[in-house]
Amino acid sequence: MAKHKGQFIWNTYGDWIATLVDGFVWDHRGTCVAWVEGENKEVFTADGEWIGQISKDSRILRKRTELRRDLHPSPPAFPPRPDLPARAPLPPTFSELPYSIIDVLEEDPDVFKHISDRRPDME
Repeated sequence: MAKHKGQFIWNTYGDWIATLVDGFVWDHRGTCVAWVEGENKEVFTADGEWIGQISKDSRILRKRTELRRDLHPSPPAFPPRPDLPARAPLPPTFSELPYSIIDVLEEDPDVFKHISDRRPDME
């Protein structure tokens, strides 16, 4: 496996939740749980559900009043598992969030484990 330098994804408590490598978000077990696209670093779960944006301090944030979006029309194929770090460095110091912004991983720590209710039912 090739070595990749990743960006650590944290929650506001300073817990390391995932690693961003080449536009894909990987959990601790090496499962690809989401992908990131666009200049605003929009984060989509494996089902194609938009959950927020990666902030400058490596948290996934969104506006509290943000409306749910439709599923992404064309989710990418996930690449093979990269060489992921075994541990993370100490987290950065996070600024306090205004009431209008939420940390997605603090609000819903299992967001990557959910199956979207917006997926069409199997026939």
